[in-house]
Amino acid sequence: MSVPMLRSTAAVCTTLSALAATTILSGPSAAEPFSTTPCALHRTDAHHSEGVDTWNPDYTRPIGALDAVMIFLSFPDASPRTTPAELTADHFPATSHYFEQASYGRFTLRPHPLKHWLRMPRSSTAYAIKRDWSADDRAAYLRDAFAVADKEVDFSRYQVVYFVADPDAPGVDSDATKVVNLDTPVHVDGTDIRRVVTVFEKHPPDRLVLAHETGHMFDLPDLYHRPVDGKGDWDTYVGDWDLMGSQFGLSPDLFAWHKWKLGWLDPRQVVCVRGAGPTRLTLEPLEAGPGVPVQGTAGAPAFGLGHGVKLAIVRTGADSALGFEARGSAGSDRGTCRQGVLVYRIRGEAESGGGPVEVVDAHPRTGACWENSVYPPLADAPVALGESFTVPGEGVKVEVEGRTTSGAWTVRITPGVHDG
Repeated sequence: MSVPMLRSTAAVCTTLSALAATTILSGPSAAEPFSTTPCALHRTDAHHSEGVDTWNPDYTRPIGALDAVMIFLSFPDASPRTTPAELTADHFPATSHYFEQASYGRFTLRPHPLKHWLRMPRSSTAYAIKRDWSADDRAAYLRDAFAVADKEVDFSRYQVVYFVADPDAPGVDSDATKVVNLDTPVHVDGTDIRRVVTVFEKHPPDRLVLAHETGHMFDLPDLYHRPVDGKGDWDTYVGDWDLMGSQFGLSPDLFAWHKWKLGWLDPRQVVCVRGAGPTRLTLEPLEAGPGVPVQGTAGAPAFGLGHGVKLAIVRTGADSALGFEARGSAGSDRGTCRQGVLVYRIRGEAESGGGPVEVVDAHPRTGACWENSVYPPLADAPVALGESFTVPGEGVKVEVEGRTTSGAWTVRITPGVHDG
């Protein structure tokens, strides 16, 4: 394997906003038709658009098994105090387990970690690593990382690349972990690499951080709000309710809209609610999959769910919709603060980090779980059993009428005059 000769530092400049993240890929050659339902928003040119009518061919689709290589980078100015095996255990099998649960077994991420450190040619401080990294410094880091790694790694075997830096090196900033999107792909071992995850996490790392970064590789957007001055609440858009909002959330499962986008829901598991009159339907808990127990009406674990409706949608405009899904306390959501039917707005034109999804708070005057929620005002956002709620500005009403013996939720949705 030859050492890749990058044309210049410009070859690894990024188009990504400072916060976005995502990993390598080799996608299909043309956009794939994905959904023809009237409630499917069109995919736009927005970074990580929430449109679901086609799949973006620049991204690998997380269906079946994908192979990920973990490459461990040390520096001349530090001797690692951890081993590659210890750093691998920081992220796996937890990351694979997260995606296995979230996808209902439809996606498997297979890690292939190197067993030893590879020495970078320059000190860690020479790369000026930080969250809002300069393009030139980032390009130099990636150029050197590919050069040392290609001597031992056949990149053609992998769909995901993680460059993991020595967490104790003096120039490593744990806040700089992200996915780097390349304007010009790195061509190595006959493969065009368009994205890599640069991991600078401390040991042990932040919870589910690698799952969050890997989510960007599958075209999922950042759902948090970054304050202009970096101060204040970051979690005002979705709170605890999606991994792409916060990896620390009490309920970090992916929204049903995202599972639909990724291909983890069958068409029959998504209902488009249309017309002015009410529609009654049964929503399975989002986390329920084959063999995953959920709480039944008697309080005991119930099985057998996993193939019913997970998402109801009301179209509210040419580029907007409301999503309705049931969230319980099982699987990745076992720490859920409040159960019920969660309502959220989706905007296909919104950029990653610009509020493409926003949870609608059914209890705007209260909060919950102040000790451990990332944003308590939204911790009690779901519409609870026996409650009704009309979405402000939309005239769409949802009533949570009951629970089935298996733990599913019976709801009635009335679109009103804003049916798309």
